[in-house]
Amino acid sequence: MASEAEEAGLALKRAGLTLALAESCTGGGLGADITSVPGSSEFFLGGAVVYSDRAKESVLGVRRSTLEKYGAVSAETASEMAEGARRLFGSDVAVAVTGIAGPGGATEGKPVGLVYTAVSVRGRIDIMKHDLSGDRESIRKRSADGALLHMRTALNN
Repeated sequence: MASEAEEAGLALKRAGLTLALAESCTGGGLGADITSVPGSSEFFLGGAVVYSDRAKESVLGVRRSTLEKYGAVSAETASEMAEGARRLFGSDVAVAVTGIAGPGGATEGKPVGLVYTAVSVRGRIDIMKHDLSGDRESIRKRSADGALLHMRTALNN
């Protein structure tokens, strides 16, 4: 059975599309998954790990007003991260993931396991909210897998 990264790579290769990533809670895990796929250099341009709000602003161009109004873990921030990565790398597709992996970091209305993924396909944005459970590592891994599955779904729409 192929991994999510292998399936994502096949989908991108078939469509002749390039990929960029913007990661927060996965901390580079998504990029590691993608580059574990043989031939990923055919479609993967690069990724940005933007863990802090400051990095989200300076590297990807996420607006401070978005971060202040909605927070780092929000659909709005995920959307701006994806668009920022697509612009930064000049890719056809960008995937962004931001969330709370735990065990700390939860706030009212934003529990541990809340993750948003955003997929930008040539300027069209698709956002998904994920409510995950488990320990920090399982949330991070499932966030990465969920982001890649989200990307494949968005490519088919």
